[in-house]
Order: sequence, then structure tokens, then C-alpha cells
Amino acid sequence: MGDSPITLALALFSTLAFGAAFVLTQFALRWMPPRLGAAFSVPSSTLLFWCLAPFSIRPAEVDLNAAGLFAVIGLLFPAVVTLLNFETNRLMGPNIAGAVGGLAPLFAVLLAVMLLGEHVRFFQLFGIAAIAAGVVLMYSGQWKAFTVRGLRLLALPLTASAIRGFVQPVIKLGLERWHNPIAAVVIGYTVSSLVLILAALVPGRALEQTFDIRGPLWFAAVGLCNGSAVLSMYAALGLGPVTLVSPLIASYPLVTLLLSFRFLKCERVDARLVAAVAITVGGVVLLLVT
Repeated sequence: MGDSPITLALALFSTLAFGAAFVLTQFALRWMPPRLGAAFSVPSSTLLFWCLAPFSIRPAEVDLNAAGLFAVIGLLFPAVVTLLNFETNRLMGPNIAGAVGGLAPLFAVLLAVMLLGEHVRFFQLFGIAAIAAGVVLMYSGQWKAFTVRGLRLLALPLTASAIRGFVQPVIKLGLERWHNPIAAVVIGYTVSSLVLILAALVPGRALEQTFDIRGPLWFAAVGLCNGSAVLSMYAALGLGPVTLVSPLIASYPLVTLLLSFRFLKCERVDARLVAAVAITVGGVVLLLVT
């Protein structure tokens, strides 16, 4: 069941949605700063999930231990990850933000092996390594331009990547007790929404800027895109192993790159980029066929 077409389709849809969200964020940040934008983005998804909840959550099936786990996860994901991703996107652009985020499976696979006892097949290791190497190579030319301060800024997307990676095996652990991805996102996103709204209310420059309706609308679109990606990821994790789902989703920087080239005009095609794309796609193929 773990390698079923449904699992792969869910993981690949999550990949597309995550990749698109990074590009949409660039448009949203033109009208609203990250801290305030996050307070519109995640609650937009939360509202949608609550609309779905009555049709998919039955009180008799509730597992309080799993619900508590989902709530604890909500303190970090998507709340903290959203703030880190938006700030990285503002400071470094969508491609670098997405590229470092593509390292999440390194953390996810490590914890999945330790916590869930999952096994990584020989060729899967090559696939995971190829995806990580291809994602980094996509932006190798941009790393060279970083100052010491710029390198320190990498701590932002790297922290987001680690949180996202570690969350995936923990979510799977909760889904094994209560197999309901919508319940997982409803609980986690509700907690995250409260965290982000409180963060937005803290006095600061974010609230001093002129309010423009385009900001909330763009960030709502980002939230719906990210929310659908997370729901698909949770559904895929409920059906398949972390060692397969996480690396597949980690290829989303390829989507970000292609969309950035089309809509942001911020990437040129050269031999390095072609090689990076080939390596990344090769890694995905290895995961799909092994």
C-alpha cells in the first residue's frame, strides 16, 4: 500500500502546491510584511479545514493522544515554519528559500528510521542524495554571492527545513493511532493560527505599515496553496512510508524554479541548471522505481 499510485499522486500534488506557494509568496510580500501576512495565510487554510471537518471527523473515532500530538505539532508547524519561510523569501527570494527547504527529507528519514523503524533501501539512499544534491546545485551560483551575514541568514530556511523534516515522522506516528489527515490539519492549523495571530498583535513595524487589501488576498491564496499541500502530505504519510513521501515532496524547489523562471523572470537556463534538474529528476525516478 505504501507505494500505491494514490500515495504517489498525493505526494506529487503536495510537491506542486508547495512549489507554487513559494512563488505566490513573492507577490504577497509586495503588499504585506511576513509577520502580518502569516496571520492571514494560515487562518485562511484553517477556515477551509474547519468547513471540511463536519464531513470527515466523527466524535466516536477521536483519539485524544493523537489529537494532543497534532496540537503540539501545531505550535511549530505550520506556525514557525511559515514565519521562517516568509522571512527567508523576503530576504533571499523564493529559490534559495525553496532550495534549503528541500533538505527536509534528510531530517525526516533519519527520524523515521529511529522512531518508526522504517528501512531505507540501497537505491532509495541514492535517490534521496540525488534530490538533495540537485536542489543545492540549482542555486550553487547564488551561494557564492553570499556575505558572512548572508550565510548566517541560511539558519532561517535551515531551521524551517529541520522542523518540517522532523514533523513528518511524528505526524505519521499520530496518524497510525487516528488515521484522519483532516483531523490532523484542523487541530494543528487551529493551534498555529492562534500562535500567528498573537504574534501579529505584538507591537512592531508590521502593524505600522499602510494596510492594502491586496496583501490579505495574496496571503490567503498562499495559505490555501500551502494548506492543500500539507493536507496532501499528511494523507500521503498516512498511506506510505516517510522514506518515500518526504524525498518526493522535497523536490518541490524544482517547481519553484520553473514557476520563478516563468513568472518572476529571475533565473536563466545554463549547463549548471540543466544538470541540476536532471539530477533531481533522476533522484525522483529512483524513488519511484525502487
